[in-house]
Amino acid sequence: MLRQYELIERIRAYDPDADELLINRAYVYAMVQHGHQVRASGDPYFSHPLEVAGILADIRLDSASIITALLHDTVEDTDATLADIRRMFGSEVERLVDGVTKLSKIESESAHTRQAENLGKLVLAMSQDIRVLLVKLADRLHNMRTLHFIAGEEKKRRIAAETLEIYVPLAERIGMQDWKEDLADRAFAILQPDTHENIAEGFELLEREGGGQVERIIEALSQSLEEAGLEAEITGRRKRPHSIWTKMQRKKTVSLEQVSDIMAFRVVVESAMHCYEALGHLHAAWRAVPERFKDYISLPKDNGYRALHTVLTGPDGHPIEVQIRSREMHEFAENGAAAHWLYKQEGGGVDGRQYEWVQQFLDILESASSPEEFLSHTKMQLFPDQVFCFTPKGDLKALPAGATLVDFAYAIHSEVGDHCAGGRVNGRQVPLRTELHNGDRVEIVTAKSLRVTPEWDRFVVTGKAKAHIRRHERLQRREEFIRLGRQLLDVEMRDAGHVWRERQLAPVARARKLESPEDLLAAIGEGRVAARGVLKALYPEAPVDPDTETVVSIERARRRREGRAGPLLVRGVMPGLATHFARCCHPIPGDRIVGIITTGKGVTVHTEECLTLESFSHTPERWIELAWENEPGEEQPRHVGRMRLTVANKPGTLANVASLIASNRANISNLKFVNRQTDFFELLVDVEVLNTRQLNDIMAALSARPEIASVKRAKR
Repeated sequence: MLRQYELIERIRAYDPDADELLINRAYVYAMVQHGHQVRASGDPYFSHPLEVAGILADIRLDSASIITALLHDTVEDTDATLADIRRMFGSEVERLVDGVTKLSKIESESAHTRQAENLGKLVLAMSQDIRVLLVKLADRLHNMRTLHFIAGEEKKRRIAAETLEIYVPLAERIGMQDWKEDLADRAFAILQPDTHENIAEGFELLEREGGGQVERIIEALSQSLEEAGLEAEITGRRKRPHSIWTKMQRKKTVSLEQVSDIMAFRVVVESAMHCYEALGHLHAAWRAVPERFKDYISLPKDNGYRALHTVLTGPDGHPIEVQIRSREMHEFAENGAAAHWLYKQEGGGVDGRQYEWVQQFLDILESASSPEEFLSHTKMQLFPDQVFCFTPKGDLKALPAGATLVDFAYAIHSEVGDHCAGGRVNGRQVPLRTELHNGDRVEIVTAKSLRVTPEWDRFVVTGKAKAHIRRHERLQRREEFIRLGRQLLDVEMRDAGHVWRERQLAPVARARKLESPEDLLAAIGEGRVAARGVLKALYPEAPVDPDTETVVSIERARRRREGRAGPLLVRGVMPGLATHFARCCHPIPGDRIVGIITTGKGVTVHTEECLTLESFSHTPERWIELAWENEPGEEQPRHVGRMRLTVANKPGTLANVASLIASNRANISNLKFVNRQTDFFELLVDVEVLNTRQLNDIMAALSARPEIASVKRAKR
């Protein structure tokens, strides 16, 4: 265990003006508070905060951060309070301790929810001061170094998985490369012990076979640069098992021998100009591997990392990776965000919102509907593969691989994303779903009248874009449910001979633990609350007539309001449940149908042949048998049927299709091209029809046309 004087010596080595008295006070206070508490290893519990402080001292963090590390568990695990911390160590330390302190156990059965809540609080805390994240990462690093002492394989695997999914990407985001690799490798050893051991044994074998190879390569690289008159510090090391395994997965190789550049060499020179000069000399002296050069100086990584990366063919024919950095770049590469810390500055921390990715996390946190949604969207945002694109003014935007114009629009600003109408890539007009590539110059066109469409959710990849799109979808759906709930309640009230006002609903809403009358109306429209029940709550004397139970259907509400009490569209739906028709298979009267019950949504009607039903095969309790109502002579609503057509690519074809559909008393509601070729193209056509008989008549008429190669019912 690190001793008190050793910690002080480490700190004074880089900060002679550190507040030694306050650090010693924190040391003694934490040791007394933790008292006789013991860790799983059998060591005194106080050894943990002391080691965390030592990790932070290794990266030369300021006194307030060191004191926070010593105190970070006192508020949760002892009788110490934040008021005590503020009184003894000041408001800055109190704020940092509050940000780092582990949350008390959340009353939830879901460990996933607890993880999401913890991450949400961490994002808020580090947005105010990035040191919170540094202390939290150091805390997790020491816990991972002692994880083998914990009893219970399942608990160890859960902690390791959380580390790999959240803390490793966060460490990379702030440039803490050594911490990131240490965390990732320790988690990998827990989650895949056999694979980790096999790679480690492979390393040992390579070391024995090529004894002294690293030293020989360093000597050869040094000689090449010395001959060119360049001063450089060169170090070399083999990559860690997790890093090699990641390469094996990405390149789909099965053996260690097939992995190139398992050795990494760092060349540190004086300036950025010397980096390019060193690169030129090394490429002249050694054979470079084609397409393996990356310039992170002109295009830095999102975490601020800068360097030149190249792969050279080594003395024995094996590729070696060389990273060329200036001293300043090397300092940042070693210590990341901590390299920018000015421990002598007065009164304050580093605002985490200066990091664009932290601001993106805050946007996701604000837009997400639940902690779980925030967690899933944040994990998307942490994906490391990126593309770098430019705005028309030359501003650089880093996005995950596969990002589209809509992702780019949201990266600029939420308002730009919400009103994105189109865009140009490198001066050419392209669809919104177009994937972006490195170096693309992107211009976004906006329109104030445009509303976010749920269709975007199918192709965007950034967590921020998905969170905003789903938020708008929820708001739009809520507006629809409120409007429908108002219609349904109006019908019930009229049938009972009552006139109602929205303010009357307030006590009914409170009785059902809803916040407002609008929430109650939305619940009625959504099918979670029956309009009949609200009527009875307001007017208990109202007669009960089972034949006039409310049906959650806009069409039924309209028909009843007009005095025509039409039937349900389908039989088998329980009264009060919302009914929706699936957009994947577009069921219409005449199809054999089934229903899928979804909590909070009601019943979704599918055709029995719908491919989507396979995803519900493991939940048979959600299936209900349905049938179409059939009352001849009554005006029936129209339904959307979808056809897939393959037609000749020649003038007049689409006009003939539209004319033929119209002659069969149907209307085209949507048309979409899905495949264009030289001679033929495929399209999806949505038509409003009464039933399958009418749709079949249209398909038969289309099939008879010579310019139409095929017509079939679309199943998706």
